[in-house]
Amino acid sequence: MALGENGFKSQQRYHNPRKRALIRGSLALIWIAIVWLTGFMLPAESTLTSLMDRNLAPVWAHPFGTDWLGRDMFMRTLKGLATSIQVGLLAACGGGLVALLLGLVAASGKLADRIVSWLIDLFLSVPHLVSLVMLAFVFGGGLSGVAAAIAFTHWPNLARIVRAEMIQLKSADYIHISRRLGQSRFRIAVHHMLPHLVPQLFVGILLIFPHAILHEAAITFLGLGLSPQQPAIGIILSESMRYLSAGMWWLAFFPGLALLLVVRAFDVLGSSLKVLTGTGSSREVGSYGSS
Repeated sequence: MALGENGFKSQQRYHNPRKRALIRGSLALIWIAIVWLTGFMLPAESTLTSLMDRNLAPVWAHPFGTDWLGRDMFMRTLKGLATSIQVGLLAACGGGLVALLLGLVAASGKLADRIVSWLIDLFLSVPHLVSLVMLAFVFGGGLSGVAAAIAFTHWPNLARIVRAEMIQLKSADYIHISRRLGQSRFRIAVHHMLPHLVPQLFVGILLIFPHAILHEAAITFLGLGLSPQQPAIGIILSESMRYLSAGMWWLAFFPGLALLLVVRAFDVLGSSLKVLTGTGSSREVGSYGSS
């Protein structure tokens, strides 16, 4: 009886982390969906100038205050977050696709593995911000150019993890049997290895999101990539720097806090999914997009 109770308690302890991860991940997903849908569905008129309402501190009618042109900062922040999430989605999916393709190529042979490893080391040796600025100019700027630049700088860590998983899978018995049956290396990689990589890849894409959003905010803060007329958190923060000395603290505080909460929500969602799927170890959390 005591053994059964101990087993039941240990089973409860085993399921508790997964239950907590499910709750935290669900809350993070709901928060992200609310922010993105609200910002996406807001009409363009919500961010128009109103010179009669310039430089207002936070009040009930304007929770985040207004700027020097009378624009509602709450509406601008929501629009900017929707833009950041859109850029993060494009960049994370693009980076995940590059990582997957290079991981599959690395599994096709020793020469290809050496080339992929050299490419990973090359991209990891260059600071993110430098390569981001250069690639944003190469791709012509704009939302798509910034997303492409982030995608082509945020794949190396995920590609390294995918490559390690492929190398581990290559030693499995069913892979050796497939080779003896005459199947090509590429066919084995696509049909036998790829299904095992989908959970790891999905988690990796989610964990790229926070880094992609922060780097998008960083390069737009520097005045690169997006147009000044386009609502983006980086542009909002950059413009607000000129007015902080005048006491207009709300111009930077609320957009920066909102950006932090969204980035944290993506990090919690990716970490929770990592616990639920059992992919990798906790040490790897957050390493996908960092340099």
